[in-house]
Amino acid sequence: MTETITSRKAARATAGSPSLGTLGLFTVLLAAALPLIDFFIVNVALPTIGHDLAASEAVLELVVAGYGLAYAVLLVLGGRLGDLFGRRRLFLGGMAAFGLTSLACGLAPSAWTLVAARIAQGAASAAMLPQVLATIQAATSGPRRAKAMGLYGATAGLSMVAGQILGGVLVAADIAGTGWRSVFLVNVPVVLVGLFLAARAVPETRSQHPEPVDGPGTVLLAVSLLALLAPLTEGRAAGWPLWTWLSLAAFPFVAAAFYAVERRADRRGRTPLVPPSLFALTSLRRGLVMIVPFSIGFSGFMFVIAVALQQGAGHGPVEAGLALVPMAVAFFFVSLAGARLVARYGTRVVTAGAAIQGVGVALIALAAWRSWPDLGFLELLPGAAIAGAGQALQLPVVFRIVLSEVPTARAGVGSGVMITTQQSALALGVATLGTLFLSLVPGSGMRDALVTTLLVQLAGVALTGLLSLRLPRTIT
Repeated sequence: MTETITSRKAARATAGSPSLGTLGLFTVLLAAALPLIDFFIVNVALPTIGHDLAASEAVLELVVAGYGLAYAVLLVLGGRLGDLFGRRRLFLGGMAAFGLTSLACGLAPSAWTLVAARIAQGAASAAMLPQVLATIQAATSGPRRAKAMGLYGATAGLSMVAGQILGGVLVAADIAGTGWRSVFLVNVPVVLVGLFLAARAVPETRSQHPEPVDGPGTVLLAVSLLALLAPLTEGRAAGWPLWTWLSLAAFPFVAAAFYAVERRADRRGRTPLVPPSLFALTSLRRGLVMIVPFSIGFSGFMFVIAVALQQGAGHGPVEAGLALVPMAVAFFFVSLAGARLVARYGTRVVTAGAAIQGVGVALIALAAWRSWPDLGFLELLPGAAIAGAGQALQLPVVFRIVLSEVPTARAGVGSGVMITTQQSALALGVATLGTLFLSLVPGSGMRDALVTTLLVQLAGVALTGLLSLRLPRTIT
């Protein structure tokens, strides 16, 4: 009875709304892949960038962190602006800006120019990506929405692995002598195709009751995320100067001020940047809590394995990238079956996925312990494939769960909150697990540092599995 009422409400909410066709869905998923690929594509290119631009380790970390920080800080604002001015308009503008900033990254004459271009690229991603989920929420319904959300989750997970693989291939290919620059320049033709398709196939949607931008909330959220992520990403390379500790100490106070401002605005009937009332939705709240350890482990692993394979095992960028192909292939094929498995077994599929991923991570740690320094494609194949299969049973499903109860009118806000949580956790993964690994290397050696970091990630996988037990059993 409850499901019937929910379906009727959804049907009324979407009646007369623009429909997202197959070509439109392909286009927004293409756009969803670009920012995530670019977060990971530079991992295997960093040594080459450092050599070519004479960049220090701290500056190279800014190439990664600058993009991630701008992206995370502005995502919720991007979702709100789409609700206000039209999601298609923000989508087209964000995609065009992403293409231009990618060109600027590819042509950067110095390390600091590249850092600036990467920050601008992160801001462009923040304008584009929230419109993807908001458009899916607003322009699809019923089984089609479930399928679209499953495809979005599969695209997101596959993009994060494929980015690292593609980065290694492009750097080694040295297309027309571009070297590392090709990892950014490759975005330009893809963006041109995306803009052409979007102009034809992506419908315009917006909130029926748009609210003005929440200025105080936007500023406080930005300061909160910067206070947490900036010192964690730059602290180790900079030698943990005083500002890093002061920033971390200020974080809880700024975060508390942000929550107080948002709660007051919510109680007064306005729509704050992140409405606290949104967290009354059990599916959203519990799904977001689970995304955090999953994303921390995912991004931390991708960063650490890239460094270990290149600097420790002596592989080139191609070998380092191709070592993750089994993970990508397993993720792709298992994610295709995810929707059918959820329909049959419910969200316990996520718990099974965490258990499978745990087995995969344990096998990778065992391979590193036994085979080092001869750690390559064959040694990693069983563990990487099993871990990829487990990840595919978690990420797409959790994305569906988080947004399953979000009203269409708040689609932009809901998607912005979810992607901000994911992106912040991705940045935290590089900062925490990456810092742990690099700090252990001088004293313990590369092998022991890698195995220890993988065991810490394994603990995170166990936590993800426990949290999955609290998810709603079915997805509405």
